[in-house]
Amino acid sequence: MRNADMILRSDNIFTGRDHSCIAGFVALSGNQILAVGAGGGTEYMNEDTIVYELGNQVICPGFVDVHCFFTGWLLTTAGPDLQACTTESSVLSELSSYSAGLRPGDTLLARGLKPDFSGLTQEKLDEVFPDHPVILFHENGESCYMNSSAEEVYQFTPETCWSESYWRLLRYLLNKREFSVPGFKNYMNMMNSRGITSVKEMGFDDFYGFTDVLKELEEQDELTLRVHFMSQPVGAPMDLEHGRRMRSHFHSPFLRFSGYNQMTDGSISQLEGEMKEPYLHTHTCCKKDIDWETLKADAIAADAEGFRFSLHAQGDGAIGKTVDIFALCKKDEKGRLVNRHAITDLECSDPADLERMGQLGIIAEVYPQIMSLADRESKVSMIRETIGSARGKNYWNRRKMADSGIVISCGTDLPLLYDDIPESVYHSTGARFPEGGEPFNPENALTPGELLEAWTRGGQYNLGQEEMLGTLEAGKTADIAVLDGDLFHTPLENIRDISVSMTIVDGRIVYKK
Repeated sequence: MRNADMILRSDNIFTGRDHSCIAGFVALSGNQILAVGAGGGTEYMNEDTIVYELGNQVICPGFVDVHCFFTGWLLTTAGPDLQACTTESSVLSELSSYSAGLRPGDTLLARGLKPDFSGLTQEKLDEVFPDHPVILFHENGESCYMNSSAEEVYQFTPETCWSESYWRLLRYLLNKREFSVPGFKNYMNMMNSRGITSVKEMGFDDFYGFTDVLKELEEQDELTLRVHFMSQPVGAPMDLEHGRRMRSHFHSPFLRFSGYNQMTDGSISQLEGEMKEPYLHTHTCCKKDIDWETLKADAIAADAEGFRFSLHAQGDGAIGKTVDIFALCKKDEKGRLVNRHAITDLECSDPADLERMGQLGIIAEVYPQIMSLADRESKVSMIRETIGSARGKNYWNRRKMADSGIVISCGTDLPLLYDDIPESVYHSTGARFPEGGEPFNPENALTPGELLEAWTRGGQYNLGQEEMLGTLEAGKTADIAVLDGDLFHTPLENIRDISVSMTIVDGRIVYKK
């Protein structure tokens, strides 16, 4: 019998094989799980075995975020933070001090301007900073100030300041290795501190060469996060040859090419989510012009090459059309998709389309913390005024997904949201908005066990790694997260106080509270 290098003991071990916990131990040897069972695991111990007595802390398989953007997070750390600046003079003073360390032609980025900040003009930025493109982001990251040089270099404007528009800026940042490489290491540390051990990382186009950085980090044994990167065509059409190269070069346990991602519709609150029936008091089902023919052609072409495809859809019309697209892809003898295609977000869905998703084997990528972004009054009012309360019953219907046999996985659209598993339990099992009170559509909620399965086993199924990861079983790779409280018995109003106390990746402790 092999001896364990490490044993974790707890009254709450969530193995992921079912939706409950067991009391006992998890024994690790090297990068593998040696044994999981009741008792203390003393038969696997010798004098060198390290034992962690964790009481009622919940031991889980490592958590998986299946939709996140390192590039978006990188922008939140670029340049000085202007949060405390309330006047034009204070902004210019802060920028002038910072720009003294830049070379001529370097882009001057800053962040954190309050949404109500005003008074700064493009003419003033042109006058004060003639040698630099200047972009100052508001704290929401979706609006900004720019000088003329920045508009010329990066070819977007303050009116088109969203991530798909500023892909040239992201290319600039990723190629500043003195910034992007330490940034990615900090990103991994941040994700590990939240129990995240694997990610499906969205990278625009060809990720602008950053895959070379990831490979170097892997060769230097510095990756503490398993990275499955996807190409999201933004600056150029989908490039299948790029995908073939990536697939042939990146297929290790820590670094893999995962396929292609595309947006479809937008936000329901802005009438840009595509609905099956018109919005109330309008004649439109969607204000956004969506090129469904190109999306269909790209998905079918990628599927024919054996690539997986994910499409981001919010409204029931967009979700239905996405299911229609995937229904045209290759199927096995049981009528289920051969490749693991997914739909991301699924904010307001038609239950009939969720049944079709289950039958076809389409994976759901949900945002279980999304309710944290709104208060009940404003969100319910928006739903009532745009689509009506009857259609609003189909909001965030994860219960129907689970009952339809859909594999559910979890994402954050980070930096829109930051991974917080206890917070996700509060919102997606308690059906509460941040302030608490009456639950919203509680009949659509998951149980805590179902949600933990989505964060672990469901995520690894999404990534095609369920044979190696996603459950705590002998012989599987030791990616583990430990939560410092009991998610299953803590009162809902206190559950957000729980946090990650330890994260293990490939048998190594990469975070310890």
